[in-house]
Amino acid sequence: MDLVKSAELFAKNKHGGQFRADGTTPYSKHLDDVVNRLKSLGVIDEQVFCAGWLHDVMENTETTFDNLYEQFDSEITVMVSSLSKDTALPRKKRNREYITQLREASFDAKLIKLCDISANLSDLKKYESSKSKKIRLVKQQRRYLSTIKNDLLGNPNYPHVQSLVESANLIFVKFGQRPLSIKTG
Repeated sequence: MDLVKSAELFAKNKHGGQFRADGTTPYSKHLDDVVNRLKSLGVIDEQVFCAGWLHDVMENTETTFDNLYEQFDSEITVMVSSLSKDTALPRKKRNREYITQLREASFDAKLIKLCDISANLSDLKKYESSKSKKIRLVKQQRRYLSTIKNDLLGNPNYPHVQSLVESANLIFVKFGQRPLSIKTG
């Protein structure tokens, strides 16, 4: 079995029985959305696709760094780790540490995070939660995107990054948040 299919099956197995915030959408739909966005950006690297499938497995399942390392190579495992919050930390410290992780993450990990943010924002319309909770989620996604966008915009290999940022900006504005600048250089 090829590496990407192995990562897809591993992630879908680990997230089996989990649902998105709407309570009805299987979690695997989110993983599909992230990987499809990577493809739409023109990503062809198998390791990036693997990490795309696996990006939430350490944070949202019982899978540890060592479990993932046993199954996949170190580059994939490090990418997934850089996209995973340390759930053992108190919430505020966890969020601060996560911003630092994102800032220091590889370019490929940042591409995955961009696709994750885009998928999360697209899912908002399905959530049956209060407007204040949705605004909190939007602010959080905006903060993550503002942390990584400058490293992603202007890369000639991925010209469609800008369109994902522009789409995110439309949602930010809809929820009363300032759009992020898309100027490069």
